[in-house]
Order: sequence, then structure tokens, then C-alpha cells
Amino acid sequence: MSNVSAVRTAVRPSPAFLFVLGLFALSGLAVWRYGMSPERTARLFLFLFVVSGWIVSLCLHEFGHAFFAWRSGDRSVATKGYLTLNPLKYGDITLSFLLPVLFVLLGGIGLPGGAVYIDRGAIRGRIRHSLISAAGPIANLVFAIVLGVVITNLAKDPAHLLFWTGMAFLAFLQVTAAVLNLLPVPGLDGFGIVEPYLPRTWVAQANKIGGYAFMALLALLWIPAVNEQFFSLVYHLTDLFGIDQDYVAAGHGLFQFWKSLDVAG
Repeated sequence: MSNVSAVRTAVRPSPAFLFVLGLFALSGLAVWRYGMSPERTARLFLFLFVVSGWIVSLCLHEFGHAFFAWRSGDRSVATKGYLTLNPLKYGDITLSFLLPVLFVLLGGIGLPGGAVYIDRGAIRGRIRHSLISAAGPIANLVFAIVLGVVITNLAKDPAHLLFWTGMAFLAFLQVTAAVLNLLPVPGLDGFGIVEPYLPRTWVAQANKIGGYAFMALLALLWIPAVNEQFFSLVYHLTDLFGIDQDYVAAGHGLFQFWKSLDVAG
């Protein structure tokens, strides 16, 4: 079997993923048709557009890990359904999807979510292990770059401003997820990238505190000075990707349809 045939056999988008993808497309079309209208119904569709797009990105993030693991020798990811992009396969539904979505609602931060379990013993080479860990955040960055290119080249007509602000906010969430996930903190992909090169005793200790370290990181983000530095880096990247900060701010305000319209600027 050729490599192309093997990939086609292993990678089969699930009905659950296609449903979310369809919701993303249809809600985006609805937002587009509302043009510049900030009425509550339009904002509700914008909310669905961003949330469904965020869930699509979570699936792509975890698929990135699984696909690189599969190409590196771990065939178990296929039997576990990780190559189907099925959101129900990527860990606990509450911790993997509902909690990240909640963080999007509360603070506009793309919290890392989902989990794929890799048979590390089936993979040879430290570089492969690092690439598997890096694949998820790279998927977020690629998604953000694609959205940025579309916005930069096509967001010329103010008649569809609502749609473009939603796109900008979704791209912003991708960048926050990538930056957060690339930090070398136990439990995050950034630590997984450097982990193959660390002494095993260090890794064992880090694995014991992984969950606590992640919670401590989230607590640090509530400190104004840390929060400012984090978002300064995020906005620097969104600027590089051609994503207007004013669009991001407007998209975030409009996304919160349950609040009064004055927050939308």
C-alpha cells in the first residue's frame, strides 16, 4: 500500500466532526448575511460561529498530535479513533472541551483542551517525540495564519464587518492557545517538546506536579503584570499575522451576546 493510500485509509473524518464543521460553516454564513447588524440574534450566530470554530481547532490540534505519532510509528492512535477528528475521542468531554469553551466565554483565552494518549515506546528518536508535542500548537498557529491571510486580503467591505470581527476573534483565540501551550510547563505541549532532552528524574518529578503546575499558571495569568505580558506577546503575533486588534476587540465584545451592546464598541 502506498503512503497516500495508507493515509486515506487511516484518516477518516467522523460524522461528529463533520457536524461541528457544518455548524461552523452555516453559522458563518448566517453572520455574513447579517452584515453589520449588531442585534442580539446576529450576535448569537456570531457566538455559534466562534465556538464551533474553536471546537474545530481543538480537533485539529489533537489530530496534529495523533497524525505525527502515527507517521512516527504509533499505530495505536488509529485504533483509538484519534485520526477521525472526532471530538468525543479526545479525552474527557468536560475537561477536553467544555472547560476550554468556558474559558473562552469568561476570559477570551484559548485554553488547551483535549488529549491523545501516545504509545511513546513505539516511537524512536527524541526529535520525533518533540515534533509530536509541537504538532498541536503548530495546528493552532497555522489556523491563525490562514484566518489572518483571509482577513488581510478579503476584509475590505465594511458591509460584512460582523463576520470579519468574528474571524479576527477566532484567530486571536488560536494564538492564545498556541502561546499558552508552548510554555515549558509540565502538562503542556511546550514541556513535551523539551522533555526528551531532560534527565529522567526531572521528568518523573515534573509528571507528578503537572496538573498543579498548570493550575498555578492559570492563576498567574490573573496577575495584572503577567496578564499584560502574555497578551502583549499574543497581540504582537496577531499583528504579524495581519489581524487587526480593533477587529479582535470588537469580535470579543460582540461574541458576548448576553451583555449589553455598549461593550461591543
